[in-house]
Amino acid sequence: MTPFDSVRVGRVRLRCRVVMAPMASGRANPDGSISQRLLEHYRERAEGGLLGLVECGHHFVTADGQATPRQASISRDDDLCGLRLEARVLHECDTPVFVQLSHAGSAARPQVIRQVALSPSGVNCPGAKVGQPQPRIMKHADIARVVDAFGRATRRARLAGFDGVELHAAHGYLLDQFLSPLTNLRQDEYGGSLEGRLRITLEALDAARAEAGGMALSVRLGGCDYMPGGTTVGDACEAAVLLARHGADMVSVSGGMNYYTRRDTLEPGWFKGVSGPVREALAAAGRPVPVMLAGGIRSMRDAQALLNEGACDLVGIGRPILNNERWAKKHLLRA
Repeated sequence: MTPFDSVRVGRVRLRCRVVMAPMASGRANPDGSISQRLLEHYRERAEGGLLGLVECGHHFVTADGQATPRQASISRDDDLCGLRLEARVLHECDTPVFVQLSHAGSAARPQVIRQVALSPSGVNCPGAKVGQPQPRIMKHADIARVVDAFGRATRRARLAGFDGVELHAAHGYLLDQFLSPLTNLRQDEYGGSLEGRLRITLEALDAARAEAGGMALSVRLGGCDYMPGGTTVGDACEAAVLLARHGADMVSVSGGMNYYTRRDTLEPGWFKGVSGPVREALAAAGRPVPVMLAGGIRSMRDAQALLNEGACDLVGIGRPILNNERWAKKHLLRA
């Protein structure tokens, strides 16, 4: 297996295994609509059609789920015009495109959403800023509304022409907050066991699948919290199998409450200690969907080494592409 080999994610064929990982760019318009600046951001990086896939950075599915200013929205039907342009600009570069769907939960900034943020249990994430207001505990009606919003966002993605959607269940956002025992103290069916803590994500995935049509479905999984009392590698393996059984076509392994970095390693593939076991667990369960890994991967040598190790099936490149719009032409263009 090499980075240049093709691979399928659901019904979508990727020409190679190198993916532009989803990253927040802060380039949308102030109201969350797609800006010309954001379109150019993607066009510059995908030009030449060398990447296997571009995953557009997280789009909020409800107004109270917006994480930061100038984050892109997929929460309103009025967003469709801009979303169509976003999908089109990547297709004009002959590149498949997924859009990442997100609800920030307690990570939503109060000054952005202008209301009390939502959370599983009324506690902030570890590492929250000093003075961050206490979030509100979600009622069952809140959960149902958010699950429905993921389904509606998937419908908008399909109508806009995207090839797939990815549910963001990592980096301390809402779905990850439910998954982690550090932030989910609930005693009802949405807490307790791993399956209970994963329930909202499975329901959101079911809602997305009902609206996806032929689109691929991915989940970015907060594989391990790397904190005492948090999620473990074993949890990630169990969660990935459940996600695949509910229709996930790809599992993208990243950090959990540790967000998207690890301070204890500089080795490429920061989360390969999770992604490798997840890949093995999926195969053992008879659900060998592709596993993507990102984090500290900067070169094709890094990518090949991780594929050789069996750490993943696809490699996600983040900051190197963010910082150099010509990264794909430098590393993927072969004579």
